[in-house]
Amino acid sequence: MNKACLTFSLVSFFTLFQPGKSVAQTKTPRPNIIFILADDLGYGDLGCYGQQLIKTPNIDAMAKQGLRFTQFYAGTAVCAPSRSSLLTGQHTGHTPVRGNKSVEPEGQWPIPDSAITIAEVLKKGGYTTADFGKWGLGPVASTGDPVKQGFDHFFGYNCQSKAHNYYPDHLWENNTRIDFASNTPQQFTEYSADLIQKKALSFIEQQQKDKPFFLYLSYTLPHAALQGPHDSLFEKYKKLFNEQPVAVAAWNGRGYAPQAYPHATYAAMVSRLDAYVGQVLQKLRESGIDKNTLVLFSSDNGPHKEGGNDPDYFKSSGPLRGIKRDLYEGGIREPMIAWWPGKIKAGSTSDYTGAFWDLLPTFAELAKQPQPKNIDGISIVPVLFGQKNAPSHPWLYWEFHEQGGKQAVRMGKWKGVKLNAATDPDGPIELYDLQKDVSEKNNLAGKHPDVVAEIKKIMQQQHRESPDFPLFTSAAAAN
Repeated sequence: MNKACLTFSLVSFFTLFQPGKSVAQTKTPRPNIIFILADDLGYGDLGCYGQQLIKTPNIDAMAKQGLRFTQFYAGTAVCAPSRSSLLTGQHTGHTPVRGNKSVEPEGQWPIPDSAITIAEVLKKGGYTTADFGKWGLGPVASTGDPVKQGFDHFFGYNCQSKAHNYYPDHLWENNTRIDFASNTPQQFTEYSADLIQKKALSFIEQQQKDKPFFLYLSYTLPHAALQGPHDSLFEKYKKLFNEQPVAVAAWNGRGYAPQAYPHATYAAMVSRLDAYVGQVLQKLRESGIDKNTLVLFSSDNGPHKEGGNDPDYFKSSGPLRGIKRDLYEGGIREPMIAWWPGKIKAGSTSDYTGAFWDLLPTFAELAKQPQPKNIDGISIVPVLFGQKNAPSHPWLYWEFHEQGGKQAVRMGKWKGVKLNAATDPDGPIELYDLQKDVSEKNNLAGKHPDVVAEIKKIMQQQHRESPDFPLFTSAAAAN
């Protein structure tokens, strides 16, 4: 072997076999990652999940071109803790924010400095990071401010309570307040959802192809209030439903006043969200980066009844029991679609049982970054690529800190639900066989005490009491 060949061989050897690098890692560029999070969208609100009344052609096409999950779960059944679970890779027995706790004058209980978020992991790996939409995990300038939790750019509602009004008097761009003096209860001109979408599309346009980005699109649609322009989309649904106007309550400052046409308004909001998703995918194609971009779509919890919304009319939970604030399936099982042209098999479906806390390790693996310690998630990269025998969870755990406290466990085909967990820690656990009873109608606890005992043990082990969000100690102190 001559000297030139020997040199080439040694270089090739050390390139391919550097510690911590695989052959695949040296050849595969790190993808851009977009996570689209709808707000209060139900499992049955999309056409590809069985919706009959609301048209969602863009998201349906996304599912046909990608992978549709049928058993994927949110962090819990309400906004802030579900998002905390998503961003930290920890279920709600461990994640730092476990309830919707407001902080005056504007914001929610902050994620602490010690929390490590998806954005921090990806930013450390050289990703440009952005969040456009609703935050709800810490006021401006607090430890939970998105720009202190790994995001280079933020635009939208810092406070989720403010997001109940789609015609706000202000939004936030990083730490700068953007005022909209033209938005008053008498005259609405600036629709926040459209403003947020414009920022998102502009961000994609500005990205350089040689540097990956992470875009968290935390849309507010279709959360209450039921508000939107009375445009052709709204008029189409009003005519389709032959909807007659109902009495409209006085404006209450939170945006929860029922609209004159609640069915048409809700349907138009979901279809507007669908149009936004279509615009994002089209922008990726126009920019020539679609084949190196993973896009995921999901919702933070089940459908709501606030502001006059009628989830029963739309069958928003599909065949599932419950809505937002329930730990039954309708409150936590969500649509989940993965799209990556040329990488994810088109038209595929997965019954893999995963949850929001799986996304941090998934994104870390794709970005070739180490995952933080003490997380509860498992990377679903093998599932995305259609590999058989992918690692899976032996169980999933949730807790909910309102309505007397609730706990739930998914273990194989079994689902255990405990109500009044805070006020009655030794109370009964309901048991359902989701393989035969996805609607959770038949409580089998009396027939399978051994399964109930195992689920009870998981509930006891996985709840770590939090001084900021006590579940059991607060109830004990009140007695």
